[in-house]
Amino acid sequence: MPFSSDHIDELNLLAMFDLSSAQEGIKIHQHSAAPEMVSAAERLHQKGLITQKDGGYLTSLGSEMAEHAQKVLSVLTSAQR
Repeated sequence: MPFSSDHIDELNLLAMFDLSSAQEGIKIHQHSAAPEMVSAAERLHQKGLITQKDGGYLTSLGSEMAEHAQKVLSVLTSAQR
């Protein structure tokens, strides 16, 4: 099964988190962020990966998934060279 556009948006949002500090979250501003990012944040919150529907912090599961997402992105980016 290929990634849907919703999956890609969720992965992009997970890739935005700074994994070097659990104390650093993100805020998705509903009126200024891209609509797909607002929707992705809401879905990630419903799935229990982030603490707030507009961002917040990664949960334990979210932190693990963000690490995987960022590793995939790193491999795919380095493979382009």
